[in-house]
Parts: sequence; structure tokens; C-alpha cells
Amino acid sequence: MDQSSTQRLDQPRRPRVKQRVRARGKQQPKQTPQETPEQQTSPAEVPVPEPRPTDAPKGDAAPAEEQKTEGPGGPDASNQLNEEKSRQAKQAHPEPPEPSSREPSTETESEPEPPAEVPIPTQRPDTTEPEVQPPAVAPQPPEKPADAGDQQMIPDPRSADRPGEKMPAEEVACRDRLKALGVEFEEHSAESNPEIGCSIPYPVVLKSLGKSIAIAPGTELNCPMAEAAARFAAEIVQPAAKAEFGADLKSIGQASAFVCRPRHGTGKLSEHAFGNALDIASFTLSDGRKIEVGPTPPEKDAKFLNAVRKAACGPFKTVLGPGADADHGLHFHLDLEPRRHGGTFCQ
Repeated sequence: MDQSSTQRLDQPRRPRVKQRVRARGKQQPKQTPQETPEQQTSPAEVPVPEPRPTDAPKGDAAPAEEQKTEGPGGPDASNQLNEEKSRQAKQAHPEPPEPSSREPSTETESEPEPPAEVPIPTQRPDTTEPEVQPPAVAPQPPEKPADAGDQQMIPDPRSADRPGEKMPAEEVACRDRLKALGVEFEEHSAESNPEIGCSIPYPVVLKSLGKSIAIAPGTELNCPMAEAAARFAAEIVQPAAKAEFGADLKSIGQASAFVCRPRHGTGKLSEHAFGNALDIASFTLSDGRKIEVGPTPPEKDAKFLNAVRKAACGPFKTVLGPGADADHGLHFHLDLEPRRHGGTFCQ
């Protein structure tokens, strides 16, 4: 049993291996001429694509099986297969061409190529150029505002006041009160300017505002305003001077009384046009001290001026001074302009 089995195994093995080796050896030359013409073509004429990863193991699998099945009696066939394998590997994996001649390197692919030309910014549209060009016609300067005298004034009912043949009773009573206050005054002829609208039918010119209180220069006012000024001097300014400086009020320096004009920059007549306003620039005391109205007076003078200015709001309907506007930076403006509900405007 052992010998027969051994013979069966040993005897037929060799012939089978030889037949397979010979058969494969005969078939190899047939495969080589078929592959050689395609693989030996130069890369310049026809580029040979790289074999797929699955093809490489297949090329190696056949020789591996042949080596396993090849017995000790077939060294020539094995060498032939090895040579054929190395030749196929060289042909299947040709040397890659230089990166500069065929394909860019991986570094070149990862980096963006610089543009062939530098981009030029878009030019502004031509429509903007005419804006820079000078106009075809030179701009004309604005017309100068009309002078105050030429400007049409807003109508005021007081502009129509004219003196009568006989002085009204209220004017007579006003003069009686001035005399009782010790005010020295003179009667003056009526003032009227129909073109502008100024009018004082029964004016007076003050020489003093009471006992020992002078006013200069000559002050032309209507009688109600003259009375208000006299009471202001006696009841407000005199006590304030006594309290702050220990001296009596000697005189008041006025800056403006009756002036036939409109308000600055407006078409409305000023209260000065009706003798209904008085501008005070300074106060002089019995000890010779002079207190001038201004934006930055000395501390003690400022305290006196502030007290006088505050107390004037009430007896007078309008009180303006430094800080109110540029026109009243150096004097107090006091007037009796009639307002709704008897209100006041103090600034």
C-alpha cells in the first residue's frame, strides 16, 4: 500500500509539471510579441497610460503560481520567467518624464499661477467729468438785501397816531404823575414819518428821572415810557446801589431813546420808533463810581447789574442785555411793547 501510493504520487508529478512548464514556456513568446509593439512605442508618439493598481498583481500572480508548481527540475523555465517578469515590469512602469516637459509638479499644481497680465482698475464713467468742468455761465452773486429804509414795513396801528386839537385826558394824567415823582421834562412837538411808520403824537423830553437822578443826553420818550423809566430809577436802581455800594444813584447814561427805525434785520418797526423804549449804558453813583453795562464787568459791578436786570423784568415787558444777542452786548434794552396776556420777554 505504501509503495504503490508512493509511486502514484511520485511518478505522475514530474510529467505534469514538465508539461505545464513547457506549455507555459511555449505560450509566453506568443504573449510577448502581442504586448511588445504597444509597449515599445515611444512616449513622444503615443503616451502609455499607467496600469491600474489591479493589473500589477495579475502580472505577478502567474509567475508566482509557476514558481510554486515548478519543481527542482525546471531552472531554465524559472529564469526565463524571471527575465520575462522584469522586462514586463519595465515596460509596464516606464520612467516618468521630467515635470517641465509633460506635467507640472505637485507644488506647481497646489499654487495658483500668477495672472498673465496685471488687472487694470475700472475707469470712472465719463459722466463725472462734466462736474469738474467750470460752468458755462459764471454764477451770479446773490442780490444784496434791501436797506432798512427801503424795506416795506409791517403795518403797525400806532403808525397812524396823530395829535389832536386837545391833549387826551390820559396824557394829562401821565404828566401829573411825572411831576409828583419829581421828574423834570419838557413838552415836544409830535414826531411822525409816514413812509417808515414812526409816530409819537405827544412826546416829552426828560431832564431828570426824579429828585437828584439825572439822565443824559436828552431823552425823548412817550409819556408812559418816561413814567416807567422814572419809577425804575427810584424804586429799583436806587435801592440796589445803596445796598451794594452804600451810595446813591446820581445819574443814568442812556444810549438810545426815540429813533425812527425798524428792528435790525426785520421788517417790523422797533419800539424806539414810537418812543416806547430806552437803552441804558451806565449808572453813576454819588461817590463818583461809574458802572458800565458789558459782557464781563467786575465781580461787584456784575452783582449789581444782575440784580437791576432781574428786577426790571415785570415793570417792563421786554428786557435784553449782554448775552441776549450781539446788538445788546453793551446796554440794557427796556421797552413797554404790548404782549398777549400782559406777558414779558426777558433775556
